[in-house]
Amino acid sequence: MQGGLGVISVAWYILVVVAMWKVFTKAGYAGILAIIPIVNIVFLVKIAGYSGWLSLLYIVPIIGFIFNIMVCLRVGTKFGKSTAFSVFLIWIFSTIGFFIIGFGQAKYDRNAQ
Repeated sequence: MQGGLGVISVAWYILVVVAMWKVFTKAGYAGILAIIPIVNIVFLVKIAGYSGWLSLLYIVPIIGFIFNIMVCLRVGTKFGKSTAFSVFLIWIFSTIGFFIIGFGQAKYDRNAQ
């Protein structure tokens, strides 16, 4: 059973990397940064318009949870998506949301608030 779970985990991680790669390239960053586990979070925070150093907030239990929601809302805004899209498809079902942003018609607007 554990071998099958490992294969599923690797396959899921590959899907996440592919989706985030496209999001990173749309935002003007190198897509290869999506492969590196901690670095991809730092650059996702930068895409949201925050300092990369703020990604350290993810290690603080309750604050990290709240900051994750803030980052997801901001990423959605930067790509011209609604709050509902940001909450459901970037925060709850993040891989699906990143695929929609990455492969869809959304354009990155660095100045969006």
